[in-house]
Amino acid sequence: MQLLETIKCKDGKLFNLEYHQARFNLARMKFFPKAPKLKLEELIEVPVNCAEGLFRCRVVYAKQIEKIEFIPHQYRTVNSIRLIKDNSIEYRNKYTNRKQLQHLYDQRGDCDDILIVQNNCITDSFTANPIFFDGVKWWTPDTPLLPGTQRARLLAENKISVCRITVDDLHDYQKIGLINALQDMNDMPVLPIEKINR
Repeated sequence: MQLLETIKCKDGKLFNLEYHQARFNLARMKFFPKAPKLKLEELIEVPVNCAEGLFRCRVVYAKQIEKIEFIPHQYRTVNSIRLIKDNSIEYRNKYTNRKQLQHLYDQRGDCDDILIVQNNCITDSFTANPIFFDGVKWWTPDTPLLPGTQRARLLAENKISVCRITVDDLHDYQKIGLINALQDMNDMPVLPIEKINR
C-alpha cells in the first residue's frame, strides 16, 4: 500500500506544508505506528528547474518516503459536472491507488467532472473538495470522502464553513467551486449550480 501527498509548488515555494505534514503524520501513525517521524520540509528539495512556474510535488510514501517528483501542472477547464451515486466508495486516506475514483470518473459522459453522492449526501469531485456559495457565504459538505489540506486551511481561516449538503439542497446555492492542494479560492473553477447534471 502506498500513500500520497500532492503539494503545490509555485515559483519554487511549497504551499500549505503544515497541513500536508499534519495529514502525513496521521496517516503514518495509523498505518505505520512504529515508523520514525519524518519532516516533509527537511526531505523535499525543490529542483532548480522548478524555481519558476506551477508544479505538483508528489510525495509517495509508506513506512518511508519512496519517491518525490515534481510534475508541471496546468489547471483543467471544468464547465460541467455530473452527479454520480456510489454508497460504498471509501477513500479516507490519500492512496496512490485511485481505481474506485477513476471508475466513477469514467461515468461522467459528456461532463468535465463528477460530484460523488453517497447516501444522498454530496462528498467530493474526482480530485477536489466542492464548496458552494449561497449568495452570502461559501459552504463545504460535512461528508467529504477525503478532507483535503486546502479545505482544512480555508476552514481554519474562516473563509468557508461546514454543513450537511444533500442532492435536494443544491438548489439553495448559486455556485459551486472545486478546491484542492493546487487550487485555492483564487484559482478554482467556479460554475453556476445549473451546470450540475443529474
